[in-house]
Amino acid sequence: MSETTSNGIPAQEQQPPGLTSKMSPRPDHGEQSWVGRNRLPGMKALITGGDSGIGRAVAIAFAREGCDVALSYLPEEQSDAEDTQNWIEKSGARCFLLPGDITDEATARGVVDTAADLLGGLDVLVNNAGFQWARREHGIADVTTDQMDRIFKTNLYAMFWMTQQALTHMGEHASIINLSSIQAYDPSTPLIDYAATKAAINNFTVNLAAEVGPRGIRVNAVAPGPIWTPLQPATKSGDSMPKFGLNTPLGRPGQPAELAGAFVFLASPHEASYVSGTVVGVTGGRPVF
Repeated sequence: MSETTSNGIPAQEQQPPGLTSKMSPRPDHGEQSWVGRNRLPGMKALITGGDSGIGRAVAIAFAREGCDVALSYLPEEQSDAEDTQNWIEKSGARCFLLPGDITDEATARGVVDTAADLLGGLDVLVNNAGFQWARREHGIADVTTDQMDRIFKTNLYAMFWMTQQALTHMGEHASIINLSSIQAYDPSTPLIDYAATKAAINNFTVNLAAEVGPRGIRVNAVAPGPIWTPLQPATKSGDSMPKFGLNTPLGRPGQPAELAGAFVFLASPHEASYVSGTVVGVTGGRPVF
């Protein structure tokens, strides 16, 4: 029987990319709580890393707000993707599953084109997919080239490729939402490479917003704090899980569902019509400045 902890999370560990079905407790993606208010009617979105975690919560919320979605994810995450698809289709929205490793340029660009074709256009790109590795004892000395390649290609290269391709399908009132992190502002030592990518994402967001603003396209980012997703037990030591999220002013980790509102707001061409080039922090009280 699992020992009770102050954050409610017992020690546990998975191998990357991790699966929702193996997590204890299961994260809250808004399956039972998100109530749609028709804030994204008729819109079409591609969400990377959309099978689980923050991506799943955003996909469910978007669907309940009237948006059709396509989900990009790794083939190993198929079971999570199908579960997410089930929740989306229960909402009455269309959902297309697009497995593939977006650290490959041709795959990344192909996913975007396929999503736009299946959806009949593309209004929102959510660059949510990310990777980190924190099982290190000696800091930068333990950072391998293979790890750097996976982290930089997932977090940065894929974002560049997919954004470039998405812009060929986007028109006025479209938006791009990138996933930053509290790590861009308050980096943890074991995550030196991951944190560097998140700081780069902030700069990418501001630069791209300036470039595509004249086209009527908005670009923003969301910076989460510690959020209970499969990435945590899949990339950190198991004995760190009972302490996960306790370093926030709110004293707990966040749930994926608690991010969804920020993404819905930023995706809305009405509510966020004058919001571009900004980073919205959802950090449990840790500062993003």
